[in-house]
Amino acid sequence: MKHTSFRYMIICLAAMLSLTGCKDYLTELAPGTNLLEDFFVSGATAKQVTTGCYTPILCEYNVTYCPEWFIGDVVSDDAIKGGQTTNDMGDVYDMENWKTTSGNTLIYDRYKVAYIGIARCNLALKYVEPMATDSMMNASEKNRYLGEIHFLRAYYYFHLLRIFGGVPITLQVEDQDSRWTMARASVEMVYNQIIEDLEFANANLWTRSQLPDDEVGRATKGAAQGMLQKVYLYMASPYWHDKYLQARDRQADYQTSKNWGDSIITSGQYDLVDNYEFNFTVAGENNKESVFELQYMEVPWGDYGDGNGGHFGYTIGSFTQILIRSRSSQIGGGWGFNRPTWNLYNEYEPADTLRRDVAILNPDPAMMDNPSEEIYCNDPLLNNKYAMYREKDDKKSGIGSWGYHHSRGPLNRAYMRYADNLLMYAEACYELGDNTSCIEYINKIRRRVNLPEYPGYSIQVNGVTINEPTVLQALRHERRMELAMEGHRWFDLVRWGNTKAHMEAYQATESESAQSHLGTFQEGKHELFPIPSHEIERNGALEQNYGY
Repeated sequence: MKHTSFRYMIICLAAMLSLTGCKDYLTELAPGTNLLEDFFVSGATAKQVTTGCYTPILCEYNVTYCPEWFIGDVVSDDAIKGGQTTNDMGDVYDMENWKTTSGNTLIYDRYKVAYIGIARCNLALKYVEPMATDSMMNASEKNRYLGEIHFLRAYYYFHLLRIFGGVPITLQVEDQDSRWTMARASVEMVYNQIIEDLEFANANLWTRSQLPDDEVGRATKGAAQGMLQKVYLYMASPYWHDKYLQARDRQADYQTSKNWGDSIITSGQYDLVDNYEFNFTVAGENNKESVFELQYMEVPWGDYGDGNGGHFGYTIGSFTQILIRSRSSQIGGGWGFNRPTWNLYNEYEPADTLRRDVAILNPDPAMMDNPSEEIYCNDPLLNNKYAMYREKDDKKSGIGSWGYHHSRGPLNRAYMRYADNLLMYAEACYELGDNTSCIEYINKIRRRVNLPEYPGYSIQVNGVTINEPTVLQALRHERRMELAMEGHRWFDLVRWGNTKAHMEAYQATESESAQSHLGTFQEGKHELFPIPSHEIERNGALEQNYGY
């Protein structure tokens, strides 16, 4: 069942509508003057502005396309750019080949859209916190809205942190020029702010089962706990701890991550669905495995050039489907970006064809209209998870016969699945010396897709067969296979450390065509991306990341 009520509410972005109040005639403002205070008058308003804070999460298009999976998948060993030619989406070409500059427009959009979200959250908090309860909003509902806003602000800061490192922290409405110049906070300060927001969210959000059916998709207590689990795991991980957080007790952070994982596991709110593929269908949206997912809905209008599309605010349908589907009219008629690598394809065990085929479509050459445009650097593979090929019996198209300008799909995108939480829990157990529990949760994930349990199988990593993988090798293998093409991989590689050695080993498995475009990965630089030059010019107090 598709819950469209909450999704449709996200359309209502312009919360500050033309509402004016009555003033004494001696101090009355000019006709047509709108004041924010005049709008925040009821519980219905609080709900509306809270909903508006979700909108930037969905943004995938501004001047060009900017989904975050261009970083999470394409920069990693899971995918290469794709598209029509190597010149198509040049900013992504630079990112995957270690040639990113501070003028990169996709990076600028990811920076900007997060601060749009933060600004909305700060505005909502300023006006919702002092609002009185009424017939449209009791105390529990008000606290829930505040919890959602704090959760979303943490979400935006976490996304900034993973891409850029320390960034400016603002917790108020920035309506004065004197506040525009703002230095970067340290990585630890940003983490601390994220934790503070998430702890508030956890204390005030409702559980999944408490949400009305027409509000499924909003942040819940489980989503806050899942984010806290992830944040503490990141802080303890080699890259973030050793470079920025050495004063913290690493084992204590792993233990705290495990504790938040315990909260989710024992809540009774989540479970793995029986059919792995179900997670990536419209029918499977917001199922019992969904901890937090981005809510999209089908839209009949175009994505740009028609006065209705793009520009951070109209993205209520997902561009991902058209971006990643095959360029062939016989297999979806998309644009062919985010192509899985042969390295990823070959790491799937021979028995793991279910997850492999859900994640990756290896097309029949006979289905190609123009092989020169559909094979990119000797890679014909296609992202299958979010292309919606499986939504119709013919396996070709789930969005109908839309043309070039009708590209907004309805398929939600999972930000956090329960499988992710179980694997993070297994990782924390491993780091705390509890291999028994780690293996238990690895095998729980494997049993869902009928794979042999650990130990008892071989894996292939960067072209090398490992007959008896260690627990850590098995854990990281399982995380890659389970979450492939869901935007996690690059951020996992960075936090695990030793990114340079891993990426060089992966790149050695690439085709000569792909290798001819590669730059050199520079350790200590390329784990993060540059602060956009536009922001440095405007702010004046921002320091650039090392090496850019």
